[in-house]
Order: sequence, then structure tokens, then C-alpha cells
Amino acid sequence: MKHRYLNNVTTLCLSTEKCIGCGKCLEVCPHEIFALVEEKAMIKDKDRCMECGACAVNCPVNAISVDSGVGCAAAVIMGWLSGSERSCDCSGGEECC
Repeated sequence: MKHRYLNNVTTLCLSTEKCIGCGKCLEVCPHEIFALVEEKAMIKDKDRCMECGACAVNCPVNAISVDSGVGCAAAVIMGWLSGSERSCDCSGGEECC
């Protein structure tokens, strides 16, 4: 089972008009959020996005935007940096973060 975060809260946005179908987002997304359909990227399951920002940083035409640092990825990184519990408070049990 693939992990999902909270429903309808991610800041991930994709402009299919800007997309050139390069596939960089597919290469860098750790949760396999994207697919190529008819030579354009599409979001398969937005609620699986952990808002790491890798897709947006690697998109050569700025077709993707996401407020990185606000989701589970930020909680995990802050936990590592501070030495505290790595928790995003999503109550997901073993599959959470």
C-alpha cells in the first residue's frame, strides 16, 4: 500500500500548458506522483505528495509549483536537524514518515 498524506491539503500544482513532457518530475519524485500521458506530465495522486519540492526545482519550464517545507518532508528534516522526534503528526503509524 502506498502512503497517502492528508486529503486535499498539498500545495502541489502542475500547469499542463507549460509542460514540455521532459519527464524530470517522474525521475525525481520519491513517491511516484507523476505520469506522462500524451507527452505531458499529469498528477496521479496529489495526496501522496510530501511537498519536498524536487519536482518544482527540476522542472526546466517552471510548470510545477509546490510550497516545499510545509509537509511531512519538512517535519522529518526538522527532526533530523534538531535531534527530536521525526514526526509530521499525521498519525499514520508505521507508514507515516
